[in-house]
Amino acid sequence: MAIAAACANAGVVINGTRVIYPSDEREVTVKLTNEGSLPALVQAWLDDGDPRTLPQDTTVPFTLAPPLFRLDSKKGQTMRVVYTQEPLAQDKETLFWLNVLEVPPSSANTEKNMLQLAFRSRIKFFFRPAGLPGNAREAPAQVTWKFVSGHNGGYALQATNPTPYHVTFTNMTATVGSSKWMNQTGGMVNPGATAEFDVGNTPPLGAVPTEVDYGFIDDYGAGVSGKYRSHAEH
Repeated sequence: MAIAAACANAGVVINGTRVIYPSDEREVTVKLTNEGSLPALVQAWLDDGDPRTLPQDTTVPFTLAPPLFRLDSKKGQTMRVVYTQEPLAQDKETLFWLNVLEVPPSSANTEKNMLQLAFRSRIKFFFRPAGLPGNAREAPAQVTWKFVSGHNGGYALQATNPTPYHVTFTNMTATVGSSKWMNQTGGMVNPGATAEFDVGNTPPLGAVPTEVDYGFIDDYGAGVSGKYRSHAEH
């Protein structure tokens, strides 16, 4: 399997790393392109967070068309996503996931003992109610930070998100005096929730960092830099 995977390449590309669905829109579209040299069979579906959900078992309040199609080499396909109006939270975003499964065609020249692989891409799909306070790009600046004991015996930087938007951090560096604690893997903080990011086993010099320099992902999938300064700095 490892050998087969090493010589295989996914050809179908999603245009973007996330989808935003404003609640006052009738529909949103997602563009796919087959950058490979062969046609592919593509199946797409949404799930509510369980990556094991099969297309026939999904119960999300959206329809996606077309859900199954052939995509020829160097061609594109636009999928339409429509909200079916089942109730969702109106005071914060709701996160779903868009799955795109690419099944490459079998060939008469394919060796009998070679494994045919299917590739699945999975990106975030945010349902955003109209009228939420503030905006998503400003949400990371409202996140507050403090040091806590980590789950693995080390220390963590805890982020508290008071906004109705999901915030995805790519990295963070907390500073106290001349000392720094870093996390280069990042992660997402849900609306009104907290998340912890490991910063190693060195005890921090205080409960609250003086500054936190961070990177986050905006609505367009771009990396953006930001800085948090503690109110207790002085």
